[in-house]
Amino acid sequence: MKRYGCVLALMAALAGCQTAHDQMVQQGYPPAFADGYHDGCSSGRAAAASFSGNYSKDVNRYMGDKLYSGGWDDGFRQCQAQAVSRDQQEVHDRVLNDRDRDWETQKTRMTYRAYHGD
Repeated sequence: MKRYGCVLALMAALAGCQTAHDQMVQQGYPPAFADGYHDGCSSGRAAAASFSGNYSKDVNRYMGDKLYSGGWDDGFRQCQAQAVSRDQQEVHDRVLNDRDRDWETQKTRMTYRAYHGD
């Protein structure tokens, strides 16, 4: 029984290690689409971060394989949008943290003045 539990745990851990490509193929996407999505996604993240030269595109395949090009376009758009959204959220959170810190400082000063008559 203990061995059976270990095997199940190992299988669950290995299933969690699937790549996005493997997951897409398992969900029924054609391998060419999944290949394009993978390349487009990494390129979309690079574009959002303004990296130059980190794009991944098999141009010949993109021009001749509609599944690859469709996957590449979808991957690029989705991953670029996710990266931009994540960056905007981080900036928003930083601004809120700065405002919270400033408010706490102001409250401390006002409390000090109230107790010390300054």
